[in-house]
Amino acid sequence: MIGLNEYLILSGILFSIGLVGVLRRKNLLMLFFATEIMLNSANIAFAAISGHYGDLSGQMFAFFIIAVAASEVAVGLGLLIVLYKKQGTLDLDNLAVMKG
Repeated sequence: MIGLNEYLILSGILFSIGLVGVLRRKNLLMLFFATEIMLNSANIAFAAISGHYGDLSGQMFAFFIIAVAASEVAVGLGLLIVLYKKQGTLDLDNLAVMKG
């Protein structure tokens, strides 16, 4: 049987993978994916703790995080499309130089 510790270990591993992705990525699209991994790891932790204690507040937080992640993807991908059309790249090193 899978207990609370296993879910929290999985959540910690996923959060670490997402954090490494945020710190190491140069492409903005991959940066969004790494952020999504971090948010999903928080969802796993909230749902596991909520199920362990029999309280629904953790699951409500998880649904709120899902809503925030969906809005982040919608707005972020729209901005990425505009940025790609204007600059021709999504590489962070090329985008760091601002032109007037």
